[in-house]
Amino acid sequence: MKSVLIIGMGKLGKYLAEKMQELGNEVMIVDKREALIQDMAQDFKNSFVADCTSEGVLRSLGVNQFDYCFVTIGEESYASLEITSLLKELGAKNVISMAGFERQGDFLKKVGADEVFLPEKEIAENLAVRYNADNIFDYVELTSEYSIFEIAVLPEWVGKTMKELCIRTKYHINIIAIKKGEQLNPLPSGKYCFEKGDHVVVIGKLKSVFKLVGRS
Repeated sequence: MKSVLIIGMGKLGKYLAEKMQELGNEVMIVDKREALIQDMAQDFKNSFVADCTSEGVLRSLGVNQFDYCFVTIGEESYASLEITSLLKELGAKNVISMAGFERQGDFLKKVGADEVFLPEKEIAENLAVRYNADNIFDYVELTSEYSIFEIAVLPEWVGKTMKELCIRTKYHINIIAIKKGEQLNPLPSGKYCFEKGDHVVVIGKLKSVFKLVGRS
């Protein structure tokens, strides 16, 4: 269980708070807009109406005691920068801040954010990769080079084992799981025999996966 502070109860902040709590974490939510906090207060025992651009407010919250502090007010550039900077000055362990655009993300890193995310950019990239090829069902970027993909099994793989196909050597990817509907078979052995309808979860470079799915 983690202790989590989330500042900013816009749509993303609200969803993040709900999911974090659903996963069993201790969540504190803060927003300067009273109406938003009132709507959520019955579900979050630690909810406060406060302006977190104030050092005194952040100090009173004990920000250095949280495992993670999220700043999800990317639409207010100056406030986001000020809060991120103050969190680090007050000893926050891990500050994850939302940016509305790349330049804001650069500034957030400069003032101390441990991690910056741009939701709209990440969603756009995910959609572009998924719909660029017919047989990519999901995509998660790990680094600038490597990502995880969920792809349809190639017709020529059906009825053959992973060992027979020499997948890693031939296609330059690693298979980390097989999906059959909602069932997941993680780390299948080389003896696994592919079946029609399988979804294959692989890790590899974008160009390697595109080359692969272009064959099916």
